[in-house]
Amino acid sequence: MVLGYHDHYVVDGGKTRIILEALVTPADVMENTPMLDLLWRVCFRWQLRPKRAIGDTTYGTADNIRVLEEAGIRAYVPLPNWDERTPYFGPSTFAYDAERDVYHCPQGQPLRRYRTDHTAEVHLYRADAHTCTACPVKGSCTASDQGRMVTRSFHAAYLDRVRAYHATPAYQKAMRKRAVWVEPLFGEAKDWHGLRRFRLRGLAKVNIEALLVAAGQNLKHWLTATRWKPHSTPGGSLALAAAAS
Repeated sequence: MVLGYHDHYVVDGGKTRIILEALVTPADVMENTPMLDLLWRVCFRWQLRPKRAIGDTTYGTADNIRVLEEAGIRAYVPLPNWDERTPYFGPSTFAYDAERDVYHCPQGQPLRRYRTDHTAEVHLYRADAHTCTACPVKGSCTASDQGRMVTRSFHAAYLDRVRAYHATPAYQKAMRKRAVWVEPLFGEAKDWHGLRRFRLRGLAKVNIEALLVAAGQNLKHWLTATRWKPHSTPGGSLALAAAAS
């Protein structure tokens, strides 16, 4: 077992790449967990009203997306491609009929809602077992003898909205900016500021160290922006990222 931390940054989406907030959490805390707390703190502390929040797939949970969208902040996050994670027909091959609240499989057979999992916040839909067993493409669809099953999130409408963002030029531009303006901040912190391994021990002290490093990075960016001194380092929206340390 290796003990470690996750260092989280909230970064202004502009070219100056100012780090607005830094937080260190134990490595066993999921990276997406502190996202909303960090966002609200930044909005309160700096009196910001961001139009979009940008993050990687880790941050694209249904809960995070729902809260962002309800707050009027566009969630620019990739969504998992579940079709690539199964040898069978993926979820996208099943068409949802909202009027009848039923899915249709690639062969046109219905999958009706049969149960709701409130813990996972999903509705479960299942095809008739006898129909599935007699289906000529059953081997490509499911190995179950109980009928093919698909799930639908309580927040599917928000997920569909975010999925629609993916085709827009604004989303694609934001993700490119994040890759070249935000992610390198962690490499800079690790390679030039000793953040690859914390010198202090204890969560409170580690957070102090991370804040000092972030402040140093901001100072360099300020000096570059004001042309106080030439520097070789790379110099709206919020981008969120986490790095393991």
